[in-house]
Amino acid sequence: MTLSVQAAANRRGILAMIGAMTSFVINDAFVKYASQSLPGGQLIVVRGLFAIVFLFAGAWWMGLVRGPEARLRDLWQRPVITRSVLDAVSTMTFLTALFHLPLANATAINMAAPLCITLLSVLWLGERIGAMRWLVIAIGFVGVLLIVQPRSEGFNGYSLVCLLSTFFVACRDLYTRRINPGTPSILITIGTAIAVTASGAVLSLFQQWQPVTLAQLAMLAAASVFLSSGYMLLIRAMRAGDVSLIVPFRYSGLLAALTIGFVVWGEIPNALAWAGIALLVAAGLYMVISERARARDRVLESAPE
Repeated sequence: MTLSVQAAANRRGILAMIGAMTSFVINDAFVKYASQSLPGGQLIVVRGLFAIVFLFAGAWWMGLVRGPEARLRDLWQRPVITRSVLDAVSTMTFLTALFHLPLANATAINMAAPLCITLLSVLWLGERIGAMRWLVIAIGFVGVLLIVQPRSEGFNGYSLVCLLSTFFVACRDLYTRRINPGTPSILITIGTAIAVTASGAVLSLFQQWQPVTLAQLAMLAAASVFLSSGYMLLIRAMRAGDVSLIVPFRYSGLLAALTIGFVVWGEIPNALAWAGIALLVAAGLYMVISERARARDRVLESAPE
């Protein structure tokens, strides 16, 4: 691959990552706004049904759910099912927290996923990391504490629910490695959509359903479009160019969350939260950059002399 082709692929990947993170935040904003008038379980079901229809339409167009090339059996692979369950748990806990937290705070806490992944890689996969990376993990979680502010008068216990969601996101991302690389990403996404919708249906059994207006229906349909688009753009980003260069742009979602939170709800993080966001982003970027350097060193060590 020539330098110009690589640069073009990197640009496409970066734009796709920014688009994905922005789409996810817009979806979160629609869902958070809808939660002011609709029970959580109900809106998750309605949004999920829209998402499943859109995703199945995409899979149909790709020939993955019809004809001799149908791959629906891939949905029943144990790793796909396990990942879908982990994703459903992470989504349900995140949305529960999102309904009670400022959009920017919830998004920022969720950005601690790379730190959780590194920590779980040590505890779960037995990977070894140096003292510097341990220090960065500690700094990152100090950032999370500054955002959560457990001892401040304005402490919101749902911040801890959001942090629990981040843990499940990390488990999901680590478990994704066990899925056959040949499994189409859109089918994995369909599995997730089904699991999340089913979880919402169970939750809705304990809530009183409300009449849905046309405006609310349109809002949830739009949320499902942004959610599905976010997944597709994220897949495109991770398959284009230099992943270690593209991944840091996931933090662009914070800018979108801060902007939407201020415009729609007038939310402005306090000074401690701003400091926490800065520490968290810095720690996450360091992890990405150091991992890029480690990967380059491994390639050089394995190259024939």
